[in-house]
Amino acid sequence: MTVTIPAEERLTNLVVALMATGIGLTKQQILDSVSGYRQRAEAGAKPDALEKMFERDKDELRTLGIPIETIGDPTDPHDLREARYRIPQADYDLPADIEFTDAELAVLRLAGSVWSAESVSVDAQAGVRKIRALGIDGDEPIIGFAPRIAARDAAFPKLQEGIERSRVVVFEYLKPGDAAASTRRIRPLALVEYEARWHVFGIDLDAAADRTFLLSRIVSDVKVTGQTFDASLRIGAGERALSGLAAVAAAQSALLEVTPGTEAALRLGRRSTVAAQGIRVPYVDRHVFADELAAYGPEVRVVEPADLRDAVIDRLRAISRVHSDGGD
Repeated sequence: MTVTIPAEERLTNLVVALMATGIGLTKQQILDSVSGYRQRAEAGAKPDALEKMFERDKDELRTLGIPIETIGDPTDPHDLREARYRIPQADYDLPADIEFTDAELAVLRLAGSVWSAESVSVDAQAGVRKIRALGIDGDEPIIGFAPRIAARDAAFPKLQEGIERSRVVVFEYLKPGDAAASTRRIRPLALVEYEARWHVFGIDLDAAADRTFLLSRIVSDVKVTGQTFDASLRIGAGERALSGLAAVAAAQSALLEVTPGTEAALRLGRRSTVAAQGIRVPYVDRHVFADELAAYGPEVRVVEPADLRDAVIDRLRAISRVHSDGGD
């Protein structure tokens, strides 16, 4: 039986492999050794198809800001026929002079508690062992370079498949305030993370325009259809999506009063500017931001805008009612 490796796990395995080598890996070594490519090769995938998959994966990782370096022939750097690929740790690591406060270190330790040896799959570790068996040294440790990704929204794998295969996808999408979900048909071009939430960016076929959808509002299974589109539409899509989200956030902000030394002060302070009365924090989606602010409870008070303040109050009242109805 052929084991199917999800696209996001394949990308993680590729990052691990490229970080585990100093001199780089050839394309063939990657296709033979990295889990996700190897299984497809064993299932009979054509070399051309695997190479195209690798090229798409490289573009995806670079879009996410991961620096993949291409190394040519030492005697002729422009000769890329036997090119090697690697992720230079010097370009990926934190700056040597960066410092963290005690509160920030506490948050990092908490984040680290959900990372472990399991953050690199068994297949990824086996792939690294195969790479080392080729005589290529790997730097230790590799654990922790790749966080677990199973917590992504359920729609993620199918949307990624649609992007990789350049296929139109269909799903039901429920916007806040709507009584029922609406059917969306899009050409998916990029998956991007913004404000710790995943979005799919693509061309809405019914609206005939670019649209960005929050994955958490997809309320059905995603169907990957047989309708294809030009793969070149994906070029630069990730950058356009992030630029659009940043523009929306720049156009609206909330004035907040935050209790110093709290979790809210730590998290919100990193993306805020100081104001005469508290801090100003840009945001993309009022409903999503209201969910976040309500979770901080009394640590945050919304001064403006009024619609955001009302949305937070509604959530806090709902929480209070739940606790009152189920009280001791």
